[in-house]
Amino acid sequence: MIQIKLSSLRDTKVQEHATRFLFGGLCTALAGLIAKRYGPEIGGLFLAFPAIFPAGLTLIAKHEKKQKAEIGKDGTNRGRLAASIDAKGASLGCVGLLGFAFVVWMGFRNYDAPFVVIFGATIVWLILSCGLWLLEKHRLFGMA
Repeated sequence: MIQIKLSSLRDTKVQEHATRFLFGGLCTALAGLIAKRYGPEIGGLFLAFPAIFPAGLTLIAKHEKKQKAEIGKDGTNRGRLAASIDAKGASLGCVGLLGFAFVVWMGFRNYDAPFVVIFGATIVWLILSCGLWLLEKHRLFGMA
């Protein structure tokens, strides 16, 4: 179930936020170097890399394992399952981002209305991301 849990902010340590910040900064700097060498189109592709995604998966698995350890059980499998569910959601969102990028790319080449292009791209992202999530939720996609 999708939900917002503000209490999880208290459970996250400063070093975990620092890890995400550092990894995100390194990915952004690397994308800048690639853009300087190969141009902004190629650099932009690398900037779209979900910078905190790998660190986030590691932290999710660690938290789940820790919760199981508190009750005296091995949480390795639960941690891996939680991380894989998060990865599945991220991959569905990435398909939406590809749709967004395509609409922006084609829109800016053909129209001189930035607000309309960005708005249309956002609608495409929303439809693709939510549509794929609904398909997955109803098991029509076979990714379970």
